[in-house]
Amino acid sequence: EVQLVESGGGLVQPGGSLTLSCAASGFTFSRAVMRWVRQAPGKGLERVSSISSSGTVTTYADSVKGRFTISRNNAKNTLYLQMNSLKPEDTAVYYCENAAGTRGQGTQVTVSS
Repeated sequence: EVQLVESGGGLVQPGGSLTLSCAASGFTFSRAVMRWVRQAPGKGLERVSSISSSGTVTTYADSVKGRFTISRNNAKNTLYLQMNSLKPEDTAVYYCENAAGTRGQGTQVTVSS
């Protein structure tokens, strides 16, 4: 069974930082393209970032480019999202997603003073 478990969300002030983690199991993580997506209140899913199976190729939405960094540890079957200079508009539930579109339960990120 494919499982993706996100963690690391929370409440942070504007300008702050958070690091999200996603523990993966039930598939060959080291061969999978992985993504972070988010859903803000009342909005649809937004693709935030993706990373190739080896970690050498990454992509970012324009809204987070230069502030967020995606990475992975294939030995630990874990995906990360380092988020810096957070803005209120980054408030959303963040999900990790594999290439098949399976997502975890999500972790809430709230950016507010």
